[in-house]
Amino acid sequence: MQKLIRFGVSMEKSLLAKFDKLIGKKGYTNRSEAIRDIVRDKLVEENIQESTGEVFGALVYIYDHHKRELEKSLANLQHDYYRNIISTSHVHLDHDHCFEVILLRGEAGTLKKISEKLLSFKGVKHGKLTLTTSLTKNPQTINHHHN
Repeated sequence: MQKLIRFGVSMEKSLLAKFDKLIGKKGYTNRSEAIRDIVRDKLVEENIQESTGEVFGALVYIYDHHKRELEKSLANLQHDYYRNIISTSHVHLDHDHCFEVILLRGEAGTLKKISEKLLSFKGVKHGKLTLTTSLTKNPQTINHHHN
């Protein structure tokens, strides 16, 4: 583990109170852990924006499986991008709805394109793409913390 460096942070009392309430709710034991995670999250986000290399994603969505031609469209899209798909998982939620998770890898732009296409299909009720990266460009500066 790398040596920790202390520095001061100034903020309004009301903002600090809201921050303390949030980190308590999230289960952090101290402000430093929470601030480190916030900084890591922003670095990952920035790395993804600037990335021309490989990133990873999870596309989660719910759809109405009775919608005509939807399952065929979903399957065709997945076949079109089979090189970017690591795996898929399918769950039947009730008589009408299915929940799927697609794990992806590739350039951020490609993964966003896949997501936008899939989420625009009629019958897809809701979905979200989450992207991340391993931050291997400068591993000495980032020490991952897992809750």
